[in-house]
Amino acid sequence: MTEAEQAASLWGAQITAELRNRENAVHAIRLPDGARAALRLHRLGYQTEAAIRSELWWCGALAEAGLPVPRPLPSLTGEMLPPLPGGRVASVVSWIDGTAFGEAGQPLAGSTDEKCARHHQLGRLLAALHDATDRLHLPEGFARPRWDIDGLLGETPFWGRFWDHPLLDEEGAAELRRARDYLRERLQDHATEAPIGLVHADVLRENILLTGDGPALIDFDDSGFGFRLYDLGTVLSQDLYEPDRPALQAALCDGYASLRPLDRNMVPAFTLARVLASVGWAAPRLPADHPVHRSHIARARMWARHVMSGGD
Repeated sequence: MTEAEQAASLWGAQITAELRNRENAVHAIRLPDGARAALRLHRLGYQTEAAIRSELWWCGALAEAGLPVPRPLPSLTGEMLPPLPGGRVASVVSWIDGTAFGEAGQPLAGSTDEKCARHHQLGRLLAALHDATDRLHLPEGFARPRWDIDGLLGETPFWGRFWDHPLLDEEGAAELRRARDYLRERLQDHATEAPIGLVHADVLRENILLTGDGPALIDFDDSGFGFRLYDLGTVLSQDLYEPDRPALQAALCDGYASLRPLDRNMVPAFTLARVLASVGWAAPRLPADHPVHRSHIARARMWARHVMSGGD
């Protein structure tokens, strides 16, 4: 019996497909009552058990508040995070039917009007998620990573020292260090009026599902405490090569601003924060010859020049 099958048996479930194997190994399963669900085998050494329990608590609270997010499901013995023989822990969340918002590195489908409509809906959903979170009282011991200034730009950022990526040449490393200094100053100013709160922190196309009722969010594995606009910057980090990027950015911001105040001038800065972090993410995780390294570096340098020259 494989580790995944052992984990599924704790819910009395059968594995129907392997979905992804990145930070966590994720499988589609069928529960005893016939319902579909997602089984996650959590990567050793990435999130602590306390952090995973906190993520599950937050998702459960959001689902209870009516947000379209996966709801955590207990095992047959009532455990949310049972241990596995190999040292990992497993969790199961409810299934959300939908199609992915898009695919990384591929142009978005549809007309500009259609893409803008989807971005507007997504912006409104992110604002609703932040509003619902602000109404919650976090339990004692709640623990999640921090995407604050130090978590993004400190000496040891959560996803690594992007300016030290081994494929950066001298000019590129200097450019990313300048971007880091520039962004730190912008975020320090922003922090005087923008409180830190829980964010999804990984609102990528594959983590957004389009359903009959609008967009839904999955995969809260990287969620943590940060600036709320980081969620918008993450969305837009994948739109930087779209020909209608300014319209998509405006639509996302319009949707968010329909429910919450928004400093639009900071959105490009938080997009920069995400593309810089992504360079750090790739360095220890992908083979040295993987093309994503150079594409992430090129994107970060391009957007750093754009933002530091006053572009929006």
